[in-house]
Amino acid sequence: MITDAATAFELPLFPLQSVLFPGGLLGLKVFEARYLDMIGSCLREQTPFGVIALKKGSEVKAADRTPVALESVGCMAELIEVDSVQPGILQVRCLGTQRFEATHLEQQADHLWVAQARRLPEDETVLPSEALLGSAKGLANAIATLKQQGSVPFLEPYQFDSAGWLANRWCEILPISLAAKQKLMELPDPLVRLQLVDEFLRSKGVVV
Repeated sequence: MITDAATAFELPLFPLQSVLFPGGLLGLKVFEARYLDMIGSCLREQTPFGVIALKKGSEVKAADRTPVALESVGCMAELIEVDSVQPGILQVRCLGTQRFEATHLEQQADHLWVAQARRLPEDETVLPSEALLGSAKGLANAIATLKQQGSVPFLEPYQFDSAGWLANRWCEILPISLAAKQKLMELPDPLVRLQLVDEFLRSKGVVV
């Protein structure tokens, strides 16, 4: 992980009970004042915010003040669409860009979480090995099936020749636990990430 203090920057956070991967699409319905203000600021300044998974608690401010615990690694999100469907509610579409490590977390007076963050290295562009080509073919088939059902979960262009892109897209649609998705997202080696996904797919008979 990056340890150079000069790379640290302040990043507003949107904690979720899900994991955002680089290159992934995320839709949000925003209605709490702290997040409406955050989205407005990101729009004006053309800056990202951080999506980080919850280990404990909820993204919605709870009346019983349930403690919140956050993961230390998340993914930055870039706004690509913001629509005001009705007063006080925004429908937001984001693209996951780069992973970050939250080295310090602080909750502001408006209850918005802010991190001192450091960017983590982007995945190297690595071709899937021949043994993993079944995962690429399987994802192409899954995308075709989803399109027939009227769902387009991934942003084009598709990168079937990238081990990291393949692993990330599979992780988004596989029925695995939040903790498992978090561990996979954190892995620095995209080929190892795809190998683990491939093992899971083979164990379920998705890839033979």
